Amino acid sequence: MTKAEFLQEVGQKESYYSFDRAGFHFIVLDACFRNDGVPYGRKNSKWNDANIPPAELEWLREDLQSTNLPTIVFVHQRLDVTTDHGVKNCVDVRDVLKNSGHVLAVFQGHSHQNDLKDIDGIHYCTLVAIVEGSGLENSGASLLELHDDGTIHLTGFRKQQTYDW
Repeated sequence: MTKAEFLQEVGQKESYYSFDRAGFHFIVLDACFRNDGVPYGRKNSKWNDANIPPAELEWLREDLQSTNLPTIVFVHQRLDVTTDHGVKNCVDVRDVLKNSGHVLAVFQGHSHQNDLKDIDGIHYCTLVAIVEGSGLENSGASLLELHDDGTIHLTGFRKQQTYDW
């Protein structure tokens, strides 16, 4: 499906959004845009050309300014590296997250490996792939617990590591 087809099917205007639940603010970002701002589509993208376009970055800035709740961010591609697995404008995105003052953690994937970095007080947790080959031993899953005191517990299953912050 193209992004437009998917959004029409699920009844969303944009592929990025936020919501509040149980005293936390959650943001879902979409970095499936080429360097020229064109969304990924049929045979028009490369796996290592991920970008948060200017309109989404501005939306992110405004969204974070509109809340004081502790915030958790989800994005497929990595925001903590400048390699092929990372979002090309990750430094700009990280600046917006840092400047908000209330992002606790970012959960990301794309490189299919356990990894954890703390950048400017924000935990960047890279999750393993749900399926990486055949057999249960090549899978990973996790359960996220957020506590009122700001602590976070990620219980990892199979190949996913467990973390506490």
